[in-house]
Amino acid sequence: MEMASLYPEEDRFSNLLGRSPKMREMFHLIANVASSHSSVLVLGESGTGKELVAKAIHEKSRRSHRPFMVINCSALPESLLESELFGYIKGSFTGAFADKKGLFEEAHEGSIFLDEIGEISPLVQVKLLRVLQEGEIRRIGGSDNIHIDVRIISASNKNLEELVKDEKFREDLFYRLNVITIVIPPLRERKEDISLLVHHFLKKFGDKLGKKDFRISVDALQTMEEYRWPGNVRELENVIERAVVLSQGDLITARDLPPKLLGEFFYMTESQGENEWVNLSYKDAKQKALNLFNRAYISNLLRQTSGNVSMASEKAGMDRSNFKKIIKKCDLDLKEFITGKRIRKKGSIS
Repeated sequence: MEMASLYPEEDRFSNLLGRSPKMREMFHLIANVASSHSSVLVLGESGTGKELVAKAIHEKSRRSHRPFMVINCSALPESLLESELFGYIKGSFTGAFADKKGLFEEAHEGSIFLDEIGEISPLVQVKLLRVLQEGEIRRIGGSDNIHIDVRIISASNKNLEELVKDEKFREDLFYRLNVITIVIPPLRERKEDISLLVHHFLKKFGDKLGKKDFRISVDALQTMEEYRWPGNVRELENVIERAVVLSQGDLITARDLPPKLLGEFFYMTESQGENEWVNLSYKDAKQKALNLFNRAYISNLLRQTSGNVSMASEKAGMDRSNFKKIIKKCDLDLKEFITGKRIRKKGSIS
C-alpha cells in the first residue's frame, strides 16, 4: 500500500512521518522552501533522516521531474570525490579511459544532495564555491566551462560555524550553502511521533518478511517512548526490525526489545521465571523484587563511578552511610568495581 493510504494527510509529508508540533513546523518550512531555488542546509543528529528531508524538498519542487543525486562526502577520498562531483576528461589521469560526467552534470535542472558536507577538502570547497557563484563546473583535465542548473541541498551533523571559526571550512562557502537552514529535531524531542513510526516500521518489516498484522504491546510501546534514542529514527527502525525477526508471534512485547532499552533489572526479574514469582506471597515477591532492583541499581552506580562510594551515593541522592549499608546488604564487593575483576568472595567496606 502507498503511504498516502496508510496515514492521515497531516501526519505525512513526502516520505516523512510525524504528528508532533516540531515535525508539523518542519513540514511547513519544507513546503515553503521547495518552491524556491535557494540552497538549503539540513542540520540534525545522525539517524534523524537528513536525506529524507532533502528528497522531500526535491519532490515538492518544480525540479521533481529531473534527477535527484546523492553523495556522502565523507565516504570518498578527495580525488575520488572530485571526479564523482565534477567528472573528468579521457586521459586526465591513470584509469580515465573515457570522458565521464560528474554528478553535477547528471543532476542538471534537478537537485544534488551533499551529505556530510563538513568533511570536504579545501580544494573541493573552492570548486563547489564556483558552482554556487557561477553555475559552472569544469571536468578534471578539461578546459571548457560547463553551465549547469542544479539546486544544492547539503547536510551535516557537525557544527559548520565552529569549523569556519577553526578555519577548516570556508566562510564564503558556508554562507552560500546556508541560505535556508532546516533543523531536524532529534527523536527524544518528539516522542509523540514514536508510536506512528513504530507502526510504520512494523508494517514495513512485517511485509518484507512475510509476517502480517504485527501488533505492539502497551509495555513495549511505553518502553520505547521512555527511551532517549541516541541513534534517533535509524535506531528505532533497527530495533523494530530486530523485534519482528525474533518474535515468535504477531505481538511485540517488552521482552522482544534489546536489553539496552529495558535495563538490567527487567532481565534479572524475567530470568527468575514466571512460576517462581507466582508461588511467592505478595510480601515475599515484593521483597525479592526490591532486592534484585537494589543489586542492579547499586551495581550500575558503582560501575559508573569505578567503586567510588561517595560519588555513587551522591548520584543516588543518598547519605553515604546508608548507601554503604545497602552495598553490604546486596553482598557486593567494591574490589570488583575498582579493579574491574569479578571477585565473588565477600569483602569489607571501609
